[in-house]
Amino acid sequence: MTRHRFTVSRRAALGLLGAGAPLLAAAPFPARAQPKLDKVSFVTNWRAQAEHGGFYQAQAAGLYRAAGLEVELRTGGPQINPAQLLLGGRVDMAMGNGLAALNFVREGIPFLCIGAIFQKDMQVLIAHPDTGFTDFEALRGRTILVGAEARVTWWPFLVRKYGLKEDQLRPYTFNLQPFLADRQVIQQGYLGSEPFTIRQAGVRPDMLLLHDAGFENYGTTINIGAKTLAGRREVIQRFVDATMAGWDQYLKGPAGGFDTAPANALIKAHNPEMGDDLIAFGTLMMNEAGIVRSGDAATLGIGAMTEARWQRFHAAMADVGVLPAALDWRKAFDLSLVNKGIGKA
Repeated sequence: MTRHRFTVSRRAALGLLGAGAPLLAAAPFPARAQPKLDKVSFVTNWRAQAEHGGFYQAQAAGLYRAAGLEVELRTGGPQINPAQLLLGGRVDMAMGNGLAALNFVREGIPFLCIGAIFQKDMQVLIAHPDTGFTDFEALRGRTILVGAEARVTWWPFLVRKYGLKEDQLRPYTFNLQPFLADRQVIQQGYLGSEPFTIRQAGVRPDMLLLHDAGFENYGTTINIGAKTLAGRREVIQRFVDATMAGWDQYLKGPAGGFDTAPANALIKAHNPEMGDDLIAFGTLMMNEAGIVRSGDAATLGIGAMTEARWQRFHAAMADVGVLPAALDWRKAFDLSLVNKGIGKA
């Protein structure tokens, strides 16, 4: 699979003199050197999409460049493991989630989370309308389609909290036909993805965010090696600030006075399967569900994290055996680069 990437150009614009004019004598001011930009790289967790929009906005709107940065954004995909690229030193930072950062600690790996764009995980459970799926208690007795990764992360949490049974489980293979064929089936999904496709098939599904069940995993995080953070803290701080400003602009969009068309054009250039209608749907879902602007972000700004929430999430995962109870969960994050009020509601 081809890996798409792009960088901010560092070339200054060149002005051409009129025909026959002396080449050296025409400039009224001395030439000024192009300011040196600090290079950083970041890899996302999937192909370009609206749910990565704030990073693309920071790039397209020149926010990274204004912060003195040349940022290489790399797209993820089914054959790309962002964590492996990060651990191998192939990128400076990688998109992940809170559980991934806690797993770094469990494995004794010196990497951590420095910012969380999504206050709510966008994982959802999806049901056909008018089938009684009004709360998580309604999961009992229903067939639920769940993928392999979810079975060892949030599924144990739901089993413990709502008294579910393992025999309710069926594999989710990212094929929507089993769901569409059986009105009583419930399946996992991503708020800005499967619900859109299901609607295209003529069904307006009912959905519940896993976050609303108390699964407080941070999403779309910025993960980094401790050594990189220590050695380039000031540069990384500029990246974080510009990124949060990019998310503020992207979610406000044209209604808030910000042109997001160039960012969306970059998204489509890096993922030709991403149409304008799906981008619009993903953006709408993020805003309507308060994925970015909710919880602590309402007062602390986009990307907010708190020690109290990290503690709660670790405790919840330890309670169902996903993480060790004795894990030193404080090593999973650094709060010093966020909570600065950027884009707060």
